[in-house]
Amino acid sequence: MEGIKVLIVEDEASIRKFVRINLERSKFIVFEAESGEQALELFSLVKPDVVVLDVMLPKIDGFEVLRRIREVDNNVIVIMLTAKSQDMDKIMGLEIGADDYMVKPFNPLELIARINTIFRRINKDDNKKQEIKSHNIRVDLESMKVFKDDKEINLTPKELEILLFFIKNEGRVLSRNDILDYVWGKNYFGEVKTVDVHVRRLREKIEDDSSNPKYIETVWGYGYRWRREK
Repeated sequence: MEGIKVLIVEDEASIRKFVRINLERSKFIVFEAESGEQALELFSLVKPDVVVLDVMLPKIDGFEVLRRIREVDNNVIVIMLTAKSQDMDKIMGLEIGADDYMVKPFNPLELIARINTIFRRINKDDNKKQEIKSHNIRVDLESMKVFKDDKEINLTPKELEILLFFIKNEGRVLSRNDILDYVWGKNYFGEVKTVDVHVRRLREKIEDDSSNPKYIETVWGYGYRWRREK
């Protein structure tokens, strides 16, 4: 997709260059930062659509960069880069607000595919509708903003995709693999616990009491269901 601005935050110059070349071949507009400080400065200046963020950075690490980004922007897509053996890094990144993660070493073509998939999901179908509603939750499909009782709720792109998938399948039990395939794509090789982390974050934002949810019901041993309106 042409014109998408991507900020690569990686302290290893060879990795930055390799990723940049591949992104630019696919018509992305690419910016680079080699430290957390530089990343935050560039973020406020260029307002990227996507941030590819390494966890291990000098001084300000990737987690802190992500926290600061999420304080000011819930719409930007953030993909974390983690070491192969660091499972806790993946979970922590998702908990803080990352939309996805990739394990080093990774194929830049897979990164491009994931970015394109996210944008297609957000912008796909429902072109004839202006909004969809369920219970007291409303999604404006033109602005892609979410409201509860007409008060805006800030969701990350992945949280928004999951919410839309739930509402479109109201009353239907969705397995974790159903959600993973729809939101991350059938070729995604991540773990299903990624779904649980995102659902937990979504509940914290939309439920009155996330420990006693009235919208997203857990179907033990299988997945989740968006409750029908009574």
